[in-house]
Amino acid sequence: MRYDVEKLGEFFAEHPADISLDDIDMARIPRHVSCIMDGNGRWATARGLGRGEGHKAGIVALQDVITACVRLGVDVLSAYAFSTENWNRPQTEVNLLMHLFAKTFVDELPLLKRENVRVEFLGDISVLPKKTREVFEYGLEQTSDHTGMTLALAVNYGARAELARAARLLAKEVAAGHLSPDDIDESAIADHLYTADLPDPELVIRTSGEMRLSNYLLWQVAYAEFYLTDTYWPDFDRWGLLRAIAAFQGRDRRFGGLSAR
Repeated sequence: MRYDVEKLGEFFAEHPADISLDDIDMARIPRHVSCIMDGNGRWATARGLGRGEGHKAGIVALQDVITACVRLGVDVLSAYAFSTENWNRPQTEVNLLMHLFAKTFVDELPLLKRENVRVEFLGDISVLPKKTREVFEYGLEQTSDHTGMTLALAVNYGARAELARAARLLAKEVAAGHLSPDDIDESAIADHLYTADLPDPELVIRTSGEMRLSNYLLWQVAYAEFYLTDTYWPDFDRWGLLRAIAAFQGRDRRFGGLSAR
């Protein structure tokens, strides 16, 4: 695990009554934490604000969680930012999200560089608006040699589309004579997913009280532990993350076998 004890203590110094760093076993931090960031719109509506304000507040929450994961030594943080189905939202909201993606990425690049965070994108970003795509590609280039935590942002991502894409890639290899159908096993499929170079999520956090995957990482979360909270994403923070990790560390992870306890 990569973490600085002094920075870790400072970041989590002032804690609420129900959770603190003392409740966490630093030797059992999940390698890959994945967040389904839900509830931005409802958070805004509850406050009489436009949905765009909810998305802006959600970015602030993500910034806090990114820093918290870096401080805790998490290897990978992935986040569901924009699904293939989100294109069906009102065009004004889609346009705002694309603008926010580009602006936030530019604004946060110094932080990502300072914290040695490497960025990856899960999904097909080639169809994004030109400005957003160019900013994302620039960020990929600027962080490609970073050796700290990986931040994997799922943008224009859908798990079924990802699996169909993997099937097409494998079919092309078979058609070209580079691969036998008998050689297509779980490893071959995993190697053709967007997450090929990442460990599978160990902990999946979903905010806003919803209890579904929403077409997210269907293959990769086969043995992940789930943490569901009624908190809307803009109100989720470093303490919410600690609560999720504490719950994860209290689980008996059997992977289909018998309990070791």
